[in-house]
Amino acid sequence: MSFWTDLRLPSEHELLVGFYDVRGYMRYAEATEPRPLLDLMTGYFACTGKIVADAGGRLIKTLGDAGLVAFPADHTDAGIQAVRALQAIGRDWLGERGFKTAILAKLHIGPVAVGRVGSPGEEIIDVYGRTVNIAAALPSTGLAVTPAVFRSLQPDTRKLFKKHTPPITYIDAEDHRPM
Repeated sequence: MSFWTDLRLPSEHELLVGFYDVRGYMRYAEATEPRPLLDLMTGYFACTGKIVADAGGRLIKTLGDAGLVAFPADHTDAGIQAVRALQAIGRDWLGERGFKTAILAKLHIGPVAVGRVGSPGEEIIDVYGRTVNIAAALPSTGLAVTPAVFRSLQPDTRKLFKKHTPPITYIDAEDHRPM
């Protein structure tokens, strides 16, 4: 059994929460007919959602080009690796279909409430709390994590990041912004 199948709702948990979205999506969407755009994003989120699920996480929901993901806190290193993979694989997947882009991501770890939310009979699993808001507000031009995420990583995974200030965040070591 997994964290997500054993989950009793509503409940509170320590989770790695993150957002990822596609750079240049609005410009692309304005130049694309609705049905091909829907088909593209359906395939993209199937691809990236599988990466997240294979690492023990869950694609909580999507809105346009953005995805909200969550991983149990004890899967933080796997979550980081999954997000890095979905950035590369998602970028390549979209590029093969004519949309040259980059995938931006930002992650925070902390307590959240997990429950079912939505219209009666159509509720979906969702996450709420300050942790979600912090992740959403984190600046990112690639992959950014908060100090709380960085501190929870194993030493080998920490090597993938460098410190970026202000505010203090950790960004992908390959990000070309100054330290």
